[in-house]
Amino acid sequence: MSKKAPSGAQAVLRAIAVLKAFTLEKPERDVASLAEETGLSRGTVHRLLAALESEALVTRHRSEGRHGPYRLGPAATALGVRALRSSKLRETAHAVLERLAEKSGETATLEVLADGKMLILDEVLGARLIGAAPSLGTAWALHATSTGKAILAALPAARTRDLLPGKLVRFTASTITSGARLDEALDEVRERGYATALEEIEEGYSATGAVILTPMHEPYAALSLGGPSARLSTGVVEELGALVKSGAEEISAKLGFES
Repeated sequence: MSKKAPSGAQAVLRAIAVLKAFTLEKPERDVASLAEETGLSRGTVHRLLAALESEALVTRHRSEGRHGPYRLGPAATALGVRALRSSKLRETAHAVLERLAEKSGETATLEVLADGKMLILDEVLGARLIGAAPSLGTAWALHATSTGKAILAALPAARTRDLLPGKLVRFTASTITSGARLDEALDEVRERGYATALEEIEEGYSATGAVILTPMHEPYAALSLGGPSARLSTGVVEELGALVKSGAEEISAKLGFES
């Protein structure tokens, strides 16, 4: 600790140091590696992890037992979402959503990762008479949404496995439920720069999505454009994909991301 902490705050600062040691590159940590990185004793790290685990700020996968590696828990994710809500993300993204909705005629959404699902943080409805229903504040499965796939494709494989359930839920006949097929789909996302979900979360609804990145190249949020499948031919999907990719890149740049 380089700065002298106020009286009584030392344990808090130590816990924060432990939490900050969980990064995109190192999403799983054990007591030994955390002790080495933070300069704290193993006993201290173990006690801090026990306290953080009791508040769901860190967690361990049950199948790996009490000695398995730790990961950030759902409470940490919830805090992150609250920070996003109070940040400039919505303010920065809203004008882009309006432009995308106006240009495409379809519904544009801004979504963030929360508790293993994609939470709709903001949206602008398309002008077409038949379109997507308002869904602000709802959350959808990662593997069956364009935004979820966009986020997953930008994460390390270990983090992706941690976020997905052991069994992928089927929502429609088109939902991807095979891990191998999902891996192939994520490779396609990385190659073209945007994801698609063609009637995978709901019959008759299709969407494209692209990831918004932080200055540290971490996935921050995602944009989507979606509407009735009857209107979204292959060519239209490609056009929407290009639009949403461009919009996500614009927001990433405004947030400080440099390619």
